[in-house]
Amino acid sequence: MRIFRWAILVGAVICSTPTYAARCGGDFNTFVAAMSQEAAAAGVSQAVISQALSGVTQDPAVLAFDRRQRGTFNKTFEQYVSTRVGPGRINIGRQMLQRHASLLARIEQKFGVPPQIIVAIWGLESDYGKGDIGKMPVIRTLATMAHDCRRTELFQGELLAALKIVQRGDLPLRDLIGAFAGEIGQTQFLPSSYIKYGVDFDGNGHVDLRHSVPDVLASTANLLHVSGFKAGAPYGEGSANFEAMREWNRATIYRKTIGYFADRLVGR
Repeated sequence: MRIFRWAILVGAVICSTPTYAARCGGDFNTFVAAMSQEAAAAGVSQAVISQALSGVTQDPAVLAFDRRQRGTFNKTFEQYVSTRVGPGRINIGRQMLQRHASLLARIEQKFGVPPQIIVAIWGLESDYGKGDIGKMPVIRTLATMAHDCRRTELFQGELLAALKIVQRGDLPLRDLIGAFAGEIGQTQFLPSSYIKYGVDFDGNGHVDLRHSVPDVLASTANLLHVSGFKAGAPYGEGSANFEAMREWNRATIYRKTIGYFADRLVGR
């Protein structure tokens, strides 16, 4: 997944982000101080700002990883899908469909997204929450990327969103752990998507996309629903639902893999 989401971050998403006052480059501590002011202006408490940003340092590994990435992908669909959708992942996915049948039915009723699409995304992103969901402190990762001048406005926005996740009480700072672009949880939401699409589906008052399966699966469905996914309609390449999945991932090959995987899960 991450090669494709990284390609999105390189692309046109930047043009939709607001302008922030913190200047990239230069002294890192000066930049963090400016971001602290931005966060306060956005309504983040001084307690959260201090807890999250005091003493934060740059992460050279994040920058090194970023510079190794490319915005193109050269595998064919057949080559790619053979590495991502095998018998083991399909069998476990079918078990997940059965284990969470009642939950998935309620999610489909509310958001109109079929269970096999949600479970396919869950399996591809994190092996149903049992795989790699990242080990990087999100605040440090995003501060590092925001200070870098190539996509500073995008990552300044993601940094503020991450602070708001802590401010809302959805995740404590110690649990704000993610991947190399700050993606969080079992279906790898960027912080801005966490804020925009996250759903408290287990009813405990918090959106927890790391530990709560109901929140993870409902939030994934909500993202697709808000993006225009229509209940009962086809989701294969060329369909309106295939286009709605662009908000999840712009890469055609990845969306085809979601659809292929979903069909295998229900025996098609």
